[in-house]
Parts: sequence; C-alpha cells; structure tokens
Amino acid sequence: MPPPFANDAERDAFLAEPRQAILITHRKDKAPIGVPVWFEWTGEKVLMFADKNTAKVRRIKNDPRASVLVTNHLGEKERWVAFDGTIEISQDGAFDLAGRLAPRYWDLSDPDRKATFDLWTQARDIFCLLTMVPGQIRAGA
Repeated sequence: MPPPFANDAERDAFLAEPRQAILITHRKDKAPIGVPVWFEWTGEKVLMFADKNTAKVRRIKNDPRASVLVTNHLGEKERWVAFDGTIEISQDGAFDLAGRLAPRYWDLSDPDRKATFDLWTQARDIFCLLTMVPGQIRAGA
C-alpha cells in the first residue's frame, strides 16, 4: 500500500485544513480518554487551547503524555496523522490561539458563535495553551 502522504508538505497541507483532532490523555488509572479539540500545526508543534479548569488539563498535569489524532473528512480519501509526545501547559498565547482558530472552525457571523467568542474575549484569562512537540509523528490510511 502506498504511503498516505507523498511528503511532509502534503501532510502539512492536510493538517492546515480545519479538522477536529482527538486529544488522547490518561486518567489516573492510566486508562486512555479522548476528547475533540481544535488545533494548529506549526510544522514543529501541535498547539491547542483549553479552559484551565477542565478535566483534560487536570489529566495533562497528572500525566503529560498524550496523542493527538487528526483524520480525514467524511467522503475524503481515508488518511490520518497522529502525534505522540508530552504536552506543556502555559498561559502565554492561549487566547491568541483561540482568536486564530475560532474563525477557522466557526462562522463568526452566526450570532450564537459570535456571542460565545465574545464571552471568551471577556474571560480570556481562563484559557491555557497546550503545546506538544511530538516525539513521533505517525500517518496511515
């Protein structure tokens, strides 16, 4: 079977499209748990943001090892990319990332989406930045 991507540039183009990712972390009993997240791939890092009071952030603080899985859209050629590594949590840049990603993932002309984003703007300090420098990048079809 041919590789899912001809090269890193093709993989990066796949990752540049608005796609949801699944962030897989570990519970205290080491069982995996996945949740959908927005992400940005910089070519070196996977950036995500979260409310710093969420269970996923508590799980990352307890065990920073994680995977981020990005898949094809329905009707698109079946391919995926998985990033494996550890996640760092910081405050710097969290809301900036949210501001970049919101118009990629939401139609901000929708009054409900715009209202939610406006609430985020007023409470920007609740967000933290999740950064993964992958130790391994896997891809498949």
